[in-house]
Amino acid sequence: MNEKTTAELENLRGLIDGVDQQLLHLLRKRLDLVAQVGAVKHGAGLPIYAPQREAKMLAKRRAEAQAMDVAPQLIEDILRRLMRESYLNEKDVGFKQVKTDLGHVVIVGGEGKLGGLFSQMLTLSGYEVKSLDKDDWLNSQTIFDGAGLVIVTVPINITCELIASKLTQLPSNCILADLTSIKTAPVEAMLAAHSGPVLGLHPMFGPDVGSLAKQVVVVCHGRGESEYQWLIEQIKIWGARIVEAEPEKHDKAMQLVQAMRHFSSFVYGLNLYKEEADIESLLQFSSPIYRLELAMVGRLFAQSPELYADIIFAQEESLVAISDYLDNYSQALQILKSGNREAFVKQFEEVAQWFGDFAPQFQRESRAMLQSVNDMKTG
Repeated sequence: MNEKTTAELENLRGLIDGVDQQLLHLLRKRLDLVAQVGAVKHGAGLPIYAPQREAKMLAKRRAEAQAMDVAPQLIEDILRRLMRESYLNEKDVGFKQVKTDLGHVVIVGGEGKLGGLFSQMLTLSGYEVKSLDKDDWLNSQTIFDGAGLVIVTVPINITCELIASKLTQLPSNCILADLTSIKTAPVEAMLAAHSGPVLGLHPMFGPDVGSLAKQVVVVCHGRGESEYQWLIEQIKIWGARIVEAEPEKHDKAMQLVQAMRHFSSFVYGLNLYKEEADIESLLQFSSPIYRLELAMVGRLFAQSPELYADIIFAQEESLVAISDYLDNYSQALQILKSGNREAFVKQFEEVAQWFGDFAPQFQRESRAMLQSVNDMKTG
């Protein structure tokens, strides 16, 4: 570049830096306003996440962006990221306490990550929370005395045994709940062990979410719904979306959503290991969608093998789902080996028709994710 071009670029970049600084000040101002909103919501007991308000605001900003010749998706992307930050900030203000006369809460397994998250959320809502872990059972009677809610969050393979052997002498009006990722056996175990209110919960997220805004919590009713309705309302105030399901229906879905998906990722990672794949090289040649897929596989192996063994081995019925997947994979492989391109296209079209309107919907959603993945590249 010649000196004139260099000077022009430096001048323009300086102006851009100035605009960026203005943006920072505006962001700070917006976050301060959000903190005030959080305080008002806290006082009124309103949910942290208001989907109708969010949708209306995004639609209005998109229209305004269009009128200013700014890409509507750009302003939506910016606002969604801002809202995620806002939810994190609103959470720190605290939440209204729905049940003020509860007594204290006991989290069995409270030192675990998910137990720690629920302990934090309940504490932010004004409840007294006590943790009961493996070294505390000698003092368990004292810890349980006066408890209004006991939440079990321990490894799946010991959940039912622990409930049956350790939780049979709770106060009669105490709510007994669990956070296990399967529901039929734990709910049955709680109903058998405890005569009071029983509730099965499955948070469909990990402990690193930061905020429960827009997260899903599955509710499986056990006994005494009117006695624990306040807890469901409390979770809604945290911003979560409640999905009610029968335990059996939930567990059937988890065979596909969790067990088969995690097992498939495990095998994919195992295959990369067996093939001695050079991950650094794969990343250099990867498209955004493959990078995202590889990230999802890598994410699995960055976490506890015991956790995923619990999920995959939790239901014997998962073996059927995984075996069916293997059969379908083998049949598709036979089509490939036979060189029957027409058969492949025919099956592809059948599956596409089965997906229906979800296919283009998922295409739009994945396009946004892939653009974000591509934006994160540094080299």
